[in-house]
Amino acid sequence: MTVESLVLVANAGEGSISVFRCDGDSLQRLSVTQGLTGCSNFAVDSERNLVHAAVKGDPAGIVTLTLDRESGQLEQVGRVDLPQGGMNYLWLTRGATALLGAAYGAGYGITAPVDGTTVGAPVSTVEFPNLHSVATSSDGRFAYFVSLGADLVAQYALADDLTLTPLASETVAAPEGSGPRHLIFNKAEDTLYVLTEFSGEVLRFNRDTTTGELTAVDATSSVDPDADLQQGVLGGDPLDEHAIWGADIHWGAGQNHLWVSERTESTLAAVGVAADGSLTPPSDYVVTETQPRGFATSADGRLLVAAGERSTEVSLYAVDGDQLQLLDRVETGKGANWVRFV
Repeated sequence: MTVESLVLVANAGEGSISVFRCDGDSLQRLSVTQGLTGCSNFAVDSERNLVHAAVKGDPAGIVTLTLDRESGQLEQVGRVDLPQGGMNYLWLTRGATALLGAAYGAGYGITAPVDGTTVGAPVSTVEFPNLHSVATSSDGRFAYFVSLGADLVAQYALADDLTLTPLASETVAAPEGSGPRHLIFNKAEDTLYVLTEFSGEVLRFNRDTTTGELTAVDATSSVDPDADLQQGVLGGDPLDEHAIWGADIHWGAGQNHLWVSERTESTLAAVGVAADGSLTPPSDYVVTETQPRGFATSADGRLLVAAGERSTEVSLYAVDGDQLQLLDRVETGKGANWVRFV
């Protein structure tokens, strides 16, 4: 990566966001903004240099902060309360004028308008157990919510006023007990991939770009077969049970690989993606920061930054196909679990 960029990391254990400058070979920590109670995720409006961060507390809410790209400083400029419960995932769409969120503990998802630095009250809500993430098509016409507790992807048309209308089939099933967690489109948006928490699979869904409808196709394992991990279960203790604990998923360069993280063994691995969208299991597993709930790849897919819930440092890697080369390791904060290049 030749152009400098910023990397933001949420440190849920201390309620802060760290801002780093990345020059392609190293990370320099510019700032750490405290006072963001339980912050575990955020969405970034790069055009306006705004960060919308989910915070816990009584009540929980979404805090909006301005980002100074030179100093890395974040300054709070807005807040919306969420008395029903805090968000575990946030997503911006329609030129960052609409914000969607998924709340795991409270089991609901939202759409909300964004006007400058102001996030409005939720317009529309959906309810499923243990909602874990949400994404929209790039045109902002369709929204997809993943329910880990109900093993499904819920699919909706997103109207101009941000109301949600179920598609012909409101939900598409994932394998029972798999625990679908995070989702990602391919560039053409005719395929949606979902990483599961309890089975450690990458699920493949075909997507009709006209109707938005998903159709389950197949899946492949992303888990190291030599690790002898057991199937995870909702409410279980994956560390005590030595169970699968899948977490995050992001594209590598050229969309030839999908990088995934697994927390019990603290590994990163690359699932191969063929030209037809089909998948092949990883051939290598890289031990990274302890319990990597979150990581991110750069826009060109050639850099990767990984954080660990049980580590106070982040690692910067160069990505070459399905291989990683460690470039730098830098202090961030406690409970780091969300990473984004901006």
